[in-house]
Amino acid sequence: MPHLITKVTGFEAAGDYTLRVRFDDRVVRTINFLPVLHGDLFGPLRDSRIFAQVRLDPEVHTLVWPNGADFDPATLHDWPEAAAGFATRAKGWSAAGP
Repeated sequence: MPHLITKVTGFEAAGDYTLRVRFDDRVVRTINFLPVLHGDLFGPLRDSRIFAQVRLDPEVHTLVWPNGADFDPATLHDWPEAAAGFATRAKGWSAAGP
């Protein structure tokens, strides 16, 4: 079975911590990121001013933030299936500590 490479082609704000993300296969996902914004990397994105600095990286074709946070485009594409598990793991990132 071939591994399909997913690319984010665009996005727009759709609410607090929520983005409407477009992919190269024409799929559009509306993603509320708040449940996964925990830990050293994603936690700072709870500051709405930092979250709003999201950009589309033209080289890796995914969403990126100035602090180095990003998401695998395949994870974003499959968000409906991945969101609950991702959110559960993310809560543990805050509790883990340094």
